[in-house]
Amino acid sequence: MKIQFLLPLLFIVFLTRCNTKDRKLPALDGAIIGQVTSQMTDVMVHDVTNPPLGARFYSYACLAGYEVVAQNDSAYKTMHGVLNDFPEIKKPEGLTEYSYQLSAVLAMLETAKKMQPSGGLMLQKYQDHLLDSCKTIGFSEEIIAGSKEYAVEISKQILKYAKADKYNRISNFPRYAPIETKGSWYPTPPGYFPPVEPYFKTVRPFTLDSSSQFKPAPPVLFSESKNSDFFKIMIAVYEVKAEGDAKITAAFWDCNPFALENKGHLLVGMKKISPGAHWIGITDIACKQAKTDFSKTLLVTTSVAIGLMDGFMACWDEKYRSNRIRPETVIRKYIDPNWKPFLQTPPFPEYLSGHSVVSSAAAVILTHYFGDDFAYTDTVEERFGLKARKFKSFNDAAKESGLSRFYGGIHFMDAVENGWIQGDKVGNWVIQKLGKGNEPIAKLN
Repeated sequence: MKIQFLLPLLFIVFLTRCNTKDRKLPALDGAIIGQVTSQMTDVMVHDVTNPPLGARFYSYACLAGYEVVAQNDSAYKTMHGVLNDFPEIKKPEGLTEYSYQLSAVLAMLETAKKMQPSGGLMLQKYQDHLLDSCKTIGFSEEIIAGSKEYAVEISKQILKYAKADKYNRISNFPRYAPIETKGSWYPTPPGYFPPVEPYFKTVRPFTLDSSSQFKPAPPVLFSESKNSDFFKIMIAVYEVKAEGDAKITAAFWDCNPFALENKGHLLVGMKKISPGAHWIGITDIACKQAKTDFSKTLLVTTSVAIGLMDGFMACWDEKYRSNRIRPETVIRKYIDPNWKPFLQTPPFPEYLSGHSVVSSAAAVILTHYFGDDFAYTDTVEERFGLKARKFKSFNDAAKESGLSRFYGGIHFMDAVENGWIQGDKVGNWVIQKLGKGNEPIAKLN
């Protein structure tokens, strides 16, 4: 974790009026939101959190912080009446000694600690360092205590809302068994992992009417005929060469939490971030580059997290409906028994491409805030040994993310292209639902 970078960040402050006694307190820089989400990412990498579940964690933690902002900054509105079944979050009564910005950060942490297996221990260490730094820059014990009390109360209400999304009921469903019919998905080597989140469509979405609201065009129909459209898209994957920039692109967007590596007679787990974590990292980069303040940064991050969650829901709904076979399985059977994709095949059905869907959804939301020509350098994967890549826009990045799955040999092209379409629809829907008060950064400044 990057606790050592916390103190310099907190010294980037200005004086503002932060509590009901109209008293001047140090204010937190917007970049601290990215620090919190980065700590959450570390926990999810440690726990090998699957991609849809990771988006759920980000969403509820960000909502906890955002609601604190909405209660204290009239420029931002509550999500009550905006998100599906979102309750009226009650502000704690009688509190006068607090910093709403510190309360927002602590609300994020309190929520994340309860929702991730290793969150309690790992995030508590970060929180302890955070509060020590707050004392250093001028927060009194009373302000810190009041801010924490505020955060705990908000987090309790958000966690109650999270519990009602029915994710906890998934464990009661029967264990999903692969359908052993021609053209259907089946677990792939080397791990032969069981399918990930086959019942995720049963969870309550944030903005979608249902997980099937943006049901895509059906996939190219499986066929054993060498003259069929399916054989054509299969041959296209088989013949693609993961070389040069295509290889770099595939590796850069790998984001596979389930990767295994052969080392002699052992299979060693390679811990990586999920695609949602990559886009949360891009969100942090964009906010820092645009110099958004604390509240705006939390608004943008929360919006992207909501888009990721609903994007995964829409994609996973289709994955287990079409249940299409992966290139690795079908190419080995019909073309080359020794063929291996450049990237390791993830453990769930092929159609649609999750990268395409959530990347497009996130790109639409970020483009709404920062514009369609926002150039940036993506450094998210540097800590995993991958060089930074420059992009002319978020949409360019989303397109490359989708193509990376084709280059890597784990998706057919129709899954990529129709994934982009679905993701665009989800992203635009999220922006539409968030509505007034969710203006682009240029209008907020």
